[in-house]
Amino acid sequence: MPDVGEGLTEAEILKWYVVVGDTVSDGQVVCEVETAKAAVELPIPFDGVVSELRFDEGATVDVGTPIITVDTDPGAPAEAPAPAPAAEPEAPAAPEPPKRQAVLVGYGVAESSTKRRPRKASATPAAPAAVTQQPVLNGHGGTAQAAPEPPLAPEPPRPLAKPPVRKLAKDLGVDLATVVPTGPNGTITREDVQAAAAPAPAPVEQAAPVAPAEPVAVSRETRETRVPIKGVRKATAQAMVASAFTAPHVTEFVTFDITRTMRLVQELKTDLAFAGLKVSPLLLVAKALLVAIKRNPQINASWDEENQEIVHKEYVNLGIAAATPRGLIVPNIKDAQAKTLPELARSLGELVATAREGKTAPADMQGGTVTITNVGVFGVDTGTPILNPGESAILAFGAVKEQPWVHKGKVKPRQVTTLALSFDHRLVDGELGSKVLADTAAILEFPKRLITWA
Repeated sequence: MPDVGEGLTEAEILKWYVVVGDTVSDGQVVCEVETAKAAVELPIPFDGVVSELRFDEGATVDVGTPIITVDTDPGAPAEAPAPAPAAEPEAPAAPEPPKRQAVLVGYGVAESSTKRRPRKASATPAAPAAVTQQPVLNGHGGTAQAAPEPPLAPEPPRPLAKPPVRKLAKDLGVDLATVVPTGPNGTITREDVQAAAAPAPAPVEQAAPVAPAEPVAVSRETRETRVPIKGVRKATAQAMVASAFTAPHVTEFVTFDITRTMRLVQELKTDLAFAGLKVSPLLLVAKALLVAIKRNPQINASWDEENQEIVHKEYVNLGIAAATPRGLIVPNIKDAQAKTLPELARSLGELVATAREGKTAPADMQGGTVTITNVGVFGVDTGTPILNPGESAILAFGAVKEQPWVHKGKVKPRQVTTLALSFDHRLVDGELGSKVLADTAAILEFPKRLITWA
């Protein structure tokens, strides 16, 4: 499993695109994995035949762990296993030079590799057999000739099961030592665990009435669903906890008449400069926030705890919170402050489309400075958003609703919305935060200020 992001330690295998026996070629995508930040397709850098998929779909694998075995020389004759001696075992032959390991690009060849020992039928030590290594795709190592294992003292064998199966057994409260394995080489399968967890059928006849036991297992299975916390959702949870308990949050609100901006959105949809582009209220909210930041650049900063410094930034990487099937992610538009309105519309459309497909690259979610979250699409008036870690502010855009509003001295139906701005009070005091929020609302109330203030 390669490190497909920066500093990531594990990834979940979402889907295999190959099966054992398939022929693969250099650059062919063999699986899709999900890290804590995004889903990524993994290509294989060798030609050969798949001889083993080491993990099932849904398994979470540490970076550097071999996940697939590929025979890069399928035409070569297979090595015959060493026969078991009738009496005393002979001294092992000198090991052959290790074959080169097929690894994912960027990690090279290591000196050793191990292969799981099959379950022994009894406690009597068996004669060591020759071990044949095949090329594997991993994040670090290569192959080496494994040394024969020494005889073991009689002891209860450790149940053999893959990590997802062990996790399933833990969730169901099943002791693997009590499960009868049916998989290859005595491996415990999912079906074995589920069969062990299933309640035993009640006898047809009973000698005497027996008080029923509390249906703990049945109750949990029928009334509760447990979803492992991993991938994007796990990373989001950790980031939000870290942000909430590190940065002192302050949230301010403003409600205003956005009717003129809503009319401008309709006009821009027919403008030739926006042909083929999506024009939405979010686009103009983003532009208004960028102009407000230009007028109040001190808000575009970050807190460096290690060096005890405030880092002011001359660029705005504008994050857009996006809800995806895998959870909330916040990709950002790099150097958003330098883009024209049509360029911003194109970048915003590409960002949202990529996020919905689950193809956002880890680099696109790093380096953000401020973020917008559009809670209005869910019919929500506003909220108190939590800062994306490392950023100074986040703006929540609420639902736009027709409401009675005093306009030119008379009560009229107008389009009204609410903005909420949360900011890091270590970086941003009340005056600065209020100015940014007020400027953003003022531009959206009178969008001609996009010209006069830009």
